[in-house]
Amino acid sequence: MSTSIGQKFTPFTLIKFAFPSMVMMVFMSCYTIVDGVFISRFVGSRGLSAVNLVYPVINILLGISIMLATGGCAIVANEMGEGKTKKAQSDFSLIIFTGVAASIVILVLTLLFADPLSLALGSNEVLLPYCRAYLGVTIIFGPACMLQCLFQSFFVAAGKPHYGLILTVIAGITNAVLDYVFMGIAGMGVEGAALATGIGQLIPAVFGLAYFIFTKGKLRFSKFTIDGKVLLQSCFNGSSEMVTNLSNAVVTFLFNSVMMALAGAEGVAAITILLYSQFLFNSLYTGFSMGVAPVISFQAGAKKENQLKDTQRISKVFILSSSLIVTLASFFLADNVVSIFLPAKDAVYQLTLEGFRIFALCFLFSGYNIFSSALFTALSDGKTSALLSFCRTFVFILISLLFFPKVLGLTGAWIAIPLAEFMTAFLSFYFNRKLVRRPSICEAVKA
Repeated sequence: MSTSIGQKFTPFTLIKFAFPSMVMMVFMSCYTIVDGVFISRFVGSRGLSAVNLVYPVINILLGISIMLATGGCAIVANEMGEGKTKKAQSDFSLIIFTGVAASIVILVLTLLFADPLSLALGSNEVLLPYCRAYLGVTIIFGPACMLQCLFQSFFVAAGKPHYGLILTVIAGITNAVLDYVFMGIAGMGVEGAALATGIGQLIPAVFGLAYFIFTKGKLRFSKFTIDGKVLLQSCFNGSSEMVTNLSNAVVTFLFNSVMMALAGAEGVAAITILLYSQFLFNSLYTGFSMGVAPVISFQAGAKKENQLKDTQRISKVFILSSSLIVTLASFFLADNVVSIFLPAKDAVYQLTLEGFRIFALCFLFSGYNIFSSALFTALSDGKTSALLSFCRTFVFILISLLFFPKVLGLTGAWIAIPLAEFMTAFLSFYFNRKLVRRPSICEAVKA
């Protein structure tokens, strides 16, 4: 039972249980970041700008995959906690099938409209070949990306979080090595970066399919029926994650527009690097939340009230303390982070460094906000979770971007996300207090 979501957790065992998911998400974020590093070194700022311009399309695919993964996993883990094994297997199989079908639809539409999409997202004739090359190759591996995200969550529900960790490490190393081979040696440009990422995604996708087909464990593929209620509930439960990724797509577009107006192409390159750093550091909190969420869902389904409260308390202490450490490390190691992407003599280096030290303040609050949203998803309160995510990733950032750059210039752009996280923290605290004051969290979830 040492890896079971039904065990009684201490601070050490809970962090140990979530640790594979944390490392896994960090490696997942490294897929994109490693691509960015190699693109900036071997292709240049045009390639880096092009990748950032078309990334909103990838955000949509990721949004659907994470929505189904987190929302569906909450349902399946809850059913396992109630002892409904057959139902859990059927719903699990349905969710995987739906995710793959959705990714194929996105793949076809993207290939048909790649050029119009790229132009609509801000590309010009100079950048269009780069956009077309990266997006065309990346989206072909859309089904593998979808399966990787889904299996990450369901490996945890199956009590095998270390499988996801091992697979993601292997995939991450494969991606980095192939980035160098395809771009550094073969000179394939941005197509090489996309191909390396796709091959890396295939590894956990193929293994996950094999595992859940042949495993003798409780969670495995089985015959299923199309249950609209389960799909709708999965989408609703995971709507906050979908909102987050759709908002990221819009925010990326807005940031590109604002930075182009304030600092030209150098500004777009600078904000790209800052968004990479946000993706990396927030993946730590996202991974922890993904690792703990099935535990919370299981405990709620099994009506283990005291264990559920202990899990929340331990999680919040860990999140708040680690957030302070990450923020301080980001501030004092800003030079090291920026130099990964740019040489110190590069014209964009100083601009990025100046922005990073302001931008890093967002990490002080983002962990608490990410966990709060995941908590309500795990408790099947998709409405609250979606509200938190929508305010955090869109409403508050939009307000900040529309106002502060006009008043403070570049400083206003750097501070937009930290201000959004700060405002969301108050909203998160309000809903967490309401949750703690409920007589019974488990019964409130059922209601």
